Amino acid sequence: MADVVSDVMDEDAGPAPVAVLLAGGRGSRLYELTDRACKPALPFLRRRRIVDFTMQNIVDSGLSKVIVASQYRPETLEMHLEAAWGDRLGDGGLVVRRGSEEAAAALSYGGTADAVWKNAEQIDALGAREVLILSADHVYQMDYRPLIAAHRASGAQVTLAAKVVGRNEARGFGVITADATGRIVDFVEKPDIPPTLPNDPERSLASMGIYVCDWAWLRARLAEDAVMPKSTHDFGHDILPRAVRAGEAFAWNWEAAVGHPVFWRDVGTLDALRETWLQFETETPCALPAPALRDMAPALTRFGMSTTVGGLRLFAPLRSRSGQSAWGMMEQSVLMDGARLSPGCRLTRVIVGPGVTLPEGLVIGEDPVEDARWFRVTPGGTTLVTTQMLSRRAARMPRRDRGLGRLLFPQAVV
Repeated sequence: MADVVSDVMDEDAGPAPVAVLLAGGRGSRLYELTDRACKPALPFLRRRRIVDFTMQNIVDSGLSKVIVASQYRPETLEMHLEAAWGDRLGDGGLVVRRGSEEAAAALSYGGTADAVWKNAEQIDALGAREVLILSADHVYQMDYRPLIAAHRASGAQVTLAAKVVGRNEARGFGVITADATGRIVDFVEKPDIPPTLPNDPERSLASMGIYVCDWAWLRARLAEDAVMPKSTHDFGHDILPRAVRAGEAFAWNWEAAVGHPVFWRDVGTLDALRETWLQFETETPCALPAPALRDMAPALTRFGMSTTVGGLRLFAPLRSRSGQSAWGMMEQSVLMDGARLSPGCRLTRVIVGPGVTLPEGLVIGEDPVEDARWFRVTPGGTTLVTTQMLSRRAARMPRRDRGLGRLLFPQAVV
């Protein structure tokens, strides 16, 4: 396999696939975080954005032709892609095709398969033999070349990258049942009762939303799907199940192929976003992407330094407007790009949204009933705080109660 992999991008093996990056969705399970920007454009770790992980994989895998299908709130995403990755892909390597959010518009994407179909002419113009379909909103590090090599060696029309996950987690993904050769014999999208692995009732084989397809085959399937009145024009619900029934789909188990555990996260919920962010603050589950941005420094809080004591992140004291000082404390919490922590704040399992300035002495994460009055609290215990939420809270609370600052700074204006 190693020799095959090394030659995947050689001329003798045929041209490299054209990558199609699906980046049009809102990410509705992230709620207010995606009110102004799509999920792939959300900040993640020191001025990076979620999309940077997939873009780094593309570059590292030797792919130089990428079509990005954007749609919902695409401005931030498109500007970032051009600034951070445009030069690294070369002239004409990055093509952004923005779909309209208006359903009646000529270029409006009605599903993941529809987004590829409406870019068929652009894919043709790039001379594609194969296409690599990618999601723009997952956190992982992958060399796509072994996947491409396995696809070519199998003779499959479509190959799905897959990973073993816990059965409960599998409810959020397409779940694969494959035979000993890798041929997929059943595929079900986001099932309530996921099929499990043979002899392992607690784990399932989940699709990662990464597909290698022979372009001629896929183009024909997309053309058929486009005129089916009952189709949702989605890969998971429409294209892949039909390919499975025709015996044309294979699975590539990533961990089995590389021989060791791998890191891959869908950060599509507030709990998953917070937990994954914290993983990178305490370890290195996978390599961080390196977008070509001049300023990669983290956004500073109002405290000049911080330290970690007993699992808590403590921020050095800063004088409040009343002249007093206090420590700030965060436990299992993250500050997104531009967020500012003020003296005396105490946070537990909180996401502080981009650009938020917390008032002095604010305590969040210790009284879920009170938190739910003002902020978004998930069943998993994550609290999201945005500027709009704080403004609403400030307008409705008695002035003396704001931020609990009366307990820490009796003379402070909070």
